[in-house]
Amino acid sequence: MIPKRILIVDDEESFRHMLSVILIKEGYEVEASSNGEEGLQKATASPFDHILCDVRMPQMDGLEFLRRIKEAGGQAPIIMMSAYGTMDTAIEAMKLGAYDYISKPFKPDEILLTLRKAEEREQLRRENQLLRKEVGKEYSFENIVSKNEKMQKMFDVIKKVSQYKSTVLITGESGTGKELVARALHYNSDRSQSPFIAVNCGAIPENLLESELFGHAKGAFTDAIRTKKGLFEEADSGTLFLDEIGELPGQLQVKLLRVLQDGEIRRIGESKPIQIDVRIVAATVKDLTKEVNEGRFREDLFYRLNVLPIHIPPLRERKEDIPLLIQHFIGKYNQAMDKDVADIDHNAMEILMNYKWYGNVRELENTIERAIVLSEKTNIELENLPIEIQNFREEFQMETVPDEEYSIKRASKALEINLIKKALQKTKGNHTHAARLLEISHRALLYKIKEYEIGENG
Repeated sequence: MIPKRILIVDDEESFRHMLSVILIKEGYEVEASSNGEEGLQKATASPFDHILCDVRMPQMDGLEFLRRIKEAGGQAPIIMMSAYGTMDTAIEAMKLGAYDYISKPFKPDEILLTLRKAEEREQLRRENQLLRKEVGKEYSFENIVSKNEKMQKMFDVIKKVSQYKSTVLITGESGTGKELVARALHYNSDRSQSPFIAVNCGAIPENLLESELFGHAKGAFTDAIRTKKGLFEEADSGTLFLDEIGELPGQLQVKLLRVLQDGEIRRIGESKPIQIDVRIVAATVKDLTKEVNEGRFREDLFYRLNVLPIHIPPLRERKEDIPLLIQHFIGKYNQAMDKDVADIDHNAMEILMNYKWYGNVRELENTIERAIVLSEKTNIELENLPIEIQNFREEFQMETVPDEEYSIKRASKALEINLIKKALQKTKGNHTHAARLLEISHRALLYKIKEYEIGENG
């Protein structure tokens, strides 16, 4: 193991010698300087893991050394030492960027414990940086798998808008990957080192949602036993993702509008506003224009949210992405489960390509994960797929038109009758679900049932 390098900066030779002996005995590599100028030269010439610096020194005192090394971009944790220290000096040192402050004289165990704490903090900082880098890579737009033209245009939009604070509204069906796009916006922006916080506006009870978003003061209500920061404060300088924004209650729509207009929030029970710097990314499966027209969503809030709209097309409109996504998920779950599934056989792929995927990418991912769990071979086979997907081809295959039939009108009618009957049988007569399977409106289905005199259960 490479020994940690420590620089001691102190004008007392006896103290430098004593401290060097203690640290060398503990396995550290030590260099020493008798004044701040010399220490600054050494600290900027080569990297050190830690710096121990006296406060009172001739030529350049410890606080000036601390100020100058921080201006030079020094990253090593600096521990200040003094026999004449006061609380004001300690506070000033911490403000200038010192890791810790320790009073002389100190016992060997005291300085060693302080160094170990500094090492643990540095290790956590490095791990956090690495984690952020990996998370950023995972949620980069390049990692959203697609070769669809609409999706490629969406990637171009993400590139263009990610650096701006403007509010983004992401629309699309459930399972299309709205949060993934929101994270891509965040991790490709200059806010990527700050928090990304997601909240589902429809998953939290209305009486708790206001406190969750805006925070509360101690004693603001019965259970408010302490002051609590809200998610807006937690996301300060970063991004707040408001999923299912169409579920936001009317009272909170007003509060959100004020945040977007003024850039400030008020905790419940407090009158003083708190300035925040948060980028809002919202998402919804609802048609907000319709919600506005029907009075369930504020028009002024809608326009504030819809500054930069992004629509994610459903998977059934970009079927060319299905093979890419399947390979992506095979790789992902092979690694997660230590499996070696290489591919998917032709029959299984054919069904997956033609399936409707009302659950979109999320449903496809769950299907592939399940198939890999069940697969005992190197390929995913038809029998590894859920039974409703296996039966899909059988239920919706087209009946062959008789050789003697040439009328498109009669053949189309026969096909429509056949598909409607199968849809009604599958849904046990549920018109709403059957219309969804047939991809026609509920009214159109009722008209055709009456026209073709089809029974309620097909």
